[in-house]
Amino acid sequence: MTKQLTIQPSGQQITVEDDETLLAAALRAGFNMPYGCKNGACGACKGQVLSGEVVHADHAESALSHTEMERGVALFCCARPVGDVTIECKEISATKDIRIKTLPCRVEAIDKVSHDVAVLKLKLPTTERLQFLAGQYVDIHTKGGKKRSFSIANAPYEDDHIQLHIRHVPNGEFSDYVWNEMKEKEIFRFTGPLGSFFLREDSDKPILFIATGTGFAPIKGMLQAAFQKGIQREMVLYWGARTLADLYMPELPSQWQQEHPNFTFIPVLSEPRPEDRWQGRTGFVHEVVLEDFGSLSGFQVYACGAPVMVEAAYKHFVARKLPQDEFFSDAFFTTKDLVTKV
Repeated sequence: MTKQLTIQPSGQQITVEDDETLLAAALRAGFNMPYGCKNGACGACKGQVLSGEVVHADHAESALSHTEMERGVALFCCARPVGDVTIECKEISATKDIRIKTLPCRVEAIDKVSHDVAVLKLKLPTTERLQFLAGQYVDIHTKGGKKRSFSIANAPYEDDHIQLHIRHVPNGEFSDYVWNEMKEKEIFRFTGPLGSFFLREDSDKPILFIATGTGFAPIKGMLQAAFQKGIQREMVLYWGARTLADLYMPELPSQWQQEHPNFTFIPVLSEPRPEDRWQGRTGFVHEVVLEDFGSLSGFQVYACGAPVMVEAAYKHFVARKLPQDEFFSDAFFTTKDLVTKV
C-alpha cells in the first residue's frame, strides 16, 4: 500500500511506494534532499518528523540516538513510513539541475602514493563529461556486483576524468583488488554524482576544513575548485592522521599554502613515531581546532573522515557556538559502523 509524504516548508507531496525509504521516494520524485552515505551511518539526511510514524532499518547509533528518535527525529535514508507522514526538510537547490548518470570509465593510472593509499585516475568516454559539485561522490560497481562509494578528489573543471583516493583496508574486497590485481585500461562502471557534501559558495564566512585519512579527498576537490574560482574567503585545513606516513600527500596542501595567502594548512598527528621527528601539532584533530578558536560562531565547517571524528567535531563545535546549519560533513564508514537498529 502506498503512503503520502508531505515535505515542509515547500508543501511538496510525494507518493512513497511499498518498502521505499523517505529519501529514496524524495530523490525519485526530484526533490533534492540532503544526504550522504544512504546507509544510516553519517546522519546527513537527519530531520524532523512533524506528523505520522516511521520505522527505521539498521543504522549507526552515532547518526541517530534514542533521545533524538524520542523527539521525532528520523534518518530519512533508513526511515519507512507506517502511514502518511509529514517531515521538515529544505531542498538543496544547487544539485537540482545535476543529472545522476551511470557511465563506463577506464582505469588510466594507479598511483600508490603511500604505504596504504592508491590514487586512481578514471577516464570518462570521450563523448561524456561529468557535471558534479566539488566534494560529491560516486558509487563504483565492482566486478562482484556490489557498489562501493568513493569521494571525487578532483575539481569540476577537470570533467574528463574522476580521481579517487582508495585506502587499502586489510581483507577489504575492493581495496584488495585495487591494491593487488587492478590493471590500467580496465573498464568499470560508476553511478554519480551523489551526495550533498559540497562547498557552499553563497557565503562569505571563513571556512574550516577538517579531515582524517582519505577524508582529504573531497576537501582536495573543494579547495582546488575554490582556488580556480578565485574565492578569497579565509580557509584553514586541519588534516589528521596517526603518523607522518599516513599523511599521504602533504606536499600538495603545503604548496597551496605558499601560493594562496588566504589558505593555511595545519597537519595533526595523533600518534607520531620517534622516527617522524614531528615538531607540529599533536592530538585529535577536532581538539586542535578547539585549541585554536574560542568561538566558532562566524565560521563554516566541512568535516570528512572517520565517523567518530565527524560526530565529535559536530558536538564540540556546536557547543562553541557554530550554527548547526553551518556544519557540513561526510563520514567514511565501514560495515562495522552500522549496528542493529536502536
